[in-house]
Amino acid sequence: MSHSHLLQSSLIPTAPLSLRRRPGGVAPIPRKPHFIQSKIREIFMPALSSTMTEGKIVSWIKSEGDKLSKGESVVVVESDKADMDVESFYDGYLAAIFVDEGLSATVGSTIALLAETEEEIALAQSQRSSSPASAPAPSAGTNDAPKVLDEMSAPVAAAPAAISSVGSNVAALGSAVHPASDGGKRVVASPYAKKLAKDLGVDLRGIAGSGPNGRVVAKDVEAALAAAKTGGGATAAEAAKPSGVELGSVVPFTTMQNAVSRNMVESLEVPTFRVGYTITTNALDALYKKIKSKGVTMTALLAKATALALVKHPVVNSSCRDGKSFTYNSHINVAVAVAIDGGLITPVLQDADKIDIYSLSRKWKELVDKARAKQLQPNEYTTGTFTLSNLGMFGVDRFDAILPPGTGAIMAVGGSRPTLVGTKDGRIGLKSQMQVNVTADHRVIYGSDLAAFLQTLAQIIEDPKDLTF
Repeated sequence: MSHSHLLQSSLIPTAPLSLRRRPGGVAPIPRKPHFIQSKIREIFMPALSSTMTEGKIVSWIKSEGDKLSKGESVVVVESDKADMDVESFYDGYLAAIFVDEGLSATVGSTIALLAETEEEIALAQSQRSSSPASAPAPSAGTNDAPKVLDEMSAPVAAAPAAISSVGSNVAALGSAVHPASDGGKRVVASPYAKKLAKDLGVDLRGIAGSGPNGRVVAKDVEAALAAAKTGGGATAAEAAKPSGVELGSVVPFTTMQNAVSRNMVESLEVPTFRVGYTITTNALDALYKKIKSKGVTMTALLAKATALALVKHPVVNSSCRDGKSFTYNSHINVAVAVAIDGGLITPVLQDADKIDIYSLSRKWKELVDKARAKQLQPNEYTTGTFTLSNLGMFGVDRFDAILPPGTGAIMAVGGSRPTLVGTKDGRIGLKSQMQVNVTADHRVIYGSDLAAFLQTLAQIIEDPKDLTF
């Protein structure tokens, strides 16, 4: 189910204020009751994660004038790590859209208006048309209110000035038709699907989406292209455009790249150090070959081995956030770095020490699929206590990783390769070995801590019988 947030509101009183005794015993003058005849609500850009400062509108699931029911998805928002559906917690009509698809808005800024009745739609839309077209979009940090939705009252026949404060700082946008639209009807597609369709020359209109709420995802575009080829049509293949970059062009960061940039800069404030270790992987490779057919992945095996080692060395699983204390985390949640289109994300295998290797592998496949479709929920990528980064599949033998903020350590895993090694009895043999390098927060974790942890990890990998229990 898509992620949604409780829409907060600020209500205008519908009854007179309580009568209060004034100084000197003078009774207050009774006031005529004021009743709300209608409501027009502001829809704010929600904060979908603790690190989100702005969001990008991926697509409006509903169009202006559409009737909404409580709990119904209204808009898809791209946060710093994922695309999430935002649901309405009120019945009403989507009256006016302030921020169109493809544009960004800061958290707490107005992105649309919700009318209680159909008659109020024109009143809400007049506010958008009265907003100056040249008004600048709100900059990051100008609105600290984390509210998703506000509310004001206005008589049905009231003048536009009655809601002039609703969008005074919101830029009015043109009514340009989105590229992926059909006669004004929105075609909901993931950002990667739109990019892929553009690169391959595939028309999104007419493609049946297999994602949530019928959203078109990348595999739908690929299936449409394959169908066009097998159908004998020269259309999609001939219209396919070569992908590439325009040399010399300046490309702004995506929402995800902005988040990665902020995290990397924040990491520089933490005093870190690195410890490397060589681990023989013959036994692990043999185990993987034996159980691979049952759906077990090498990533799950490494995560499981790491989690079991962390059980014996809880300080390596600890974290320091305020610079004055640190926490022995009660759960071992192994985050694993995954490269996706336009950025990097770390899906989390929660309680990896307690889950069997087969369930862990199934969970990992599920997380990767959701990550590539940008459908991870915040708790699926923000709860890691220790991070793995594996570049071994790319032929990399060793590298260093940057410590993610709020965690104590990250381990960079290189590829396993045959190596000539000398034995204790003076003989030379061939063994498969891999290099691992751990980057740790030196405020909490010391060299001896990492050395002991890596020794335990090597013992588990070199004798992996515990990994299948």
